[in-house]
Amino acid sequence: MDLTMLRQFVVVARLEHLSRAADELHVAQPSLSRTIARLENELGTPLFDRAARLRLNPAGVLFRGYAERALGELDAGRRAVAEATVQGSGSVRLAAETFLALTESVAGFKREHPAIEITLQQMSADEMPRRLRAQDIDLCVASQPVPSAGLESAVLLDEAVRVVTHVDHPLAGRPSVTVEDLVDEPFVIASKGHWQRRLLERLFADTGVTPRIVCESDEAAAIQELIRAGLGIGFNPDFARRSMPSYPVAAIPVDHPECRRTLSLLWSADASLTTAAQLMRTAITTWNWRG
Repeated sequence: MDLTMLRQFVVVARLEHLSRAADELHVAQPSLSRTIARLENELGTPLFDRAARLRLNPAGVLFRGYAERALGELDAGRRAVAEATVQGSGSVRLAAETFLALTESVAGFKREHPAIEITLQQMSADEMPRRLRAQDIDLCVASQPVPSAGLESAVLLDEAVRVVTHVDHPLAGRPSVTVEDLVDEPFVIASKGHWQRRLLERLFADTGVTPRIVCESDEAAAIQELIRAGLGIGFNPDFARRSMPSYPVAAIPVDHPECRRTLSLLWSADASLTTAAQLMRTAITTWNWRG
């Protein structure tokens, strides 16, 4: 068992697809298949089910955690040595569901620490705990609750979320709306797993009605344009309204206690953060989020 074997297994485990993994790794698929077979032979058990499609089996899920942590520790050691031997430099890896709220704080950090290399990665909240514990990333910013086992966190911002509509929409002039006012409305919303989508599902959970979704998108700007064009309604947190004050949509408060977003910074409780990651953690947690 060597590092190349472990790295290739982790990619196959993440994608659960040999040809896509081979493309990402820039290796031939038959070679990758042989590598996985050798690893399974060495461990004495299959790591994947190979029925209709490639799927991690329970042994594979178990081994993936160890493999990711081993590779994460080695990478952490490499980065620590690089940081110790090159004064004033270093690197930090930050993941977030969306970087719209982080642009100014990350840009400010880069101005203060120009020698630090910043790697940004968009990631679902479901994936964050595993990737933090594996030390694939240093810090995560989530807009929804994340399982906290093995993690530490700091709340950055707790804010109201409003319904946004076309300026001429019948709801646009209302001082507030209830969830019942929204049950027949078409929604333009982010895809499953995104905090806005989960907020919509939570708000509708007690209505017995499935929200009418007319468009799913991972492009925040596209969602805003579709709402502005009158093709549906959606959600915006107060932070977005402050950062886009002249955007031509109506924003209406929702009379529901859970129509809020909590922005949190997370990191592994067991990992030793590099100096660069510690500096970014301080910069993000002390940023004026209400400014």
